Amino acid sequence: MNRRAPIIAGVAFAVVAVLAVVFLVLPKMREVSSTQEQLAEAENIQSGLRNQLASLREAEAQAPEVRRQIAQLANQVPPTVDLPALLRLLTQAADGSAVDFLTVSPQNPIADASGQFSTVPASISVTGGYFALDEFLFRLETLPRAAKVLSISVSPGGATPITPTGAVNLSMQLSVDFYTTDTSAGPGSQPGPTETTAGA
Repeated sequence: MNRRAPIIAGVAFAVVAVLAVVFLVLPKMREVSSTQEQLAEAENIQSGLRNQLASLREAEAQAPEVRRQIAQLANQVPPTVDLPALLRLLTQAADGSAVDFLTVSPQNPIADASGQFSTVPASISVTGGYFALDEFLFRLETLPRAAKVLSISVSPGGATPITPTGAVNLSMQLSVDFYTTDTSAGPGSQPGPTETTAGA
């Protein structure tokens, strides 16, 4: 009987140790593992937030330049056709280049298939010396408003084809596209939908 006592005590101790591991140690280990996973997830979230904060700070630093670019784009492609302003720009270009004569024939805006902008075709005719026409083309290219020259034709012309100094007057015809973000095509159109409401 005395010989079995140590064995029984050993078995009992082993059983108590196993029960302690099962009921005390393993749950704590699972808690530690879960906590480590939560910590790793929190660190990943924190890293993502740091990156997002860095991006926002970079965007904030670039905001003035972006606003300047947006304003410049709004000048180049205005929200309305604004023919009076366009004619003033072309007149200033003609005056600055010293051409003798300028005519502008804008056509109705044409909505682009993408639905994001409209094209304003225009025929422009100028008369003057070679250097005056060259300067006009330069000023047309550098207008504050975006312009795309589709075709140019030059021929001798004007009321006096040859000036008293012997220079040849030239006549230049251009086909030019201007742009607007107004997608409602038509004379004097305003930004907004082109469809009328039912019964209007």
